[in-house]
Amino acid sequence: MEIILKENIIGLGYRNDIVTVKDGYGRNYLIPTGKGIVATAAARKQLAEDLKQKARKLEKIKADAQAIADRIAGIKPIVIETKVSATGAIYGSVNNHHIAEELQKQGIEVDRKIIVLKDVKVVGEYSAKVHLHREVEAVVPFTVVAEGGEAPATEVVAE
Repeated sequence: MEIILKENIIGLGYRNDIVTVKDGYGRNYLIPTGKGIVATAAARKQLAEDLKQKARKLEKIKADAQAIADRIAGIKPIVIETKVSATGAIYGSVNNHHIAEELQKQGIEVDRKIIVLKDVKVVGEYSAKVHLHREVEAVVPFTVVAEGGEAPATEVVAE
């Protein structure tokens, strides 16, 4: 008996696969539990159409993500001013919320949850990754400077 799987089953196949199983397994387990349907000609045709529609939607989503990544690549450099100590250490830290705000100021709406960056606790140059799609990432370079533009004293000169 041929079955179209409606979900992933370990050892048998993945969702939307057409698999051959014993009649009892298909009739008594897969079909009643909703894990599969009989692979009739109509069901195969419907599956092909669904996969075609899904491929179009995924391509559109990926194209939209790529367009946003291209816009991010063309932005002007981001400079984040924050309060720092005399040694150049930041009071608090710069996080994904700050990057999302700066991108929004430049007209790019990005959810802060998809922005990944390491701990930023000192003044300097950094980069953040924006995961827009499974296959599309954008890198946002940014610079953290002292509030007011004055550079902190990072070295002590001995007399």
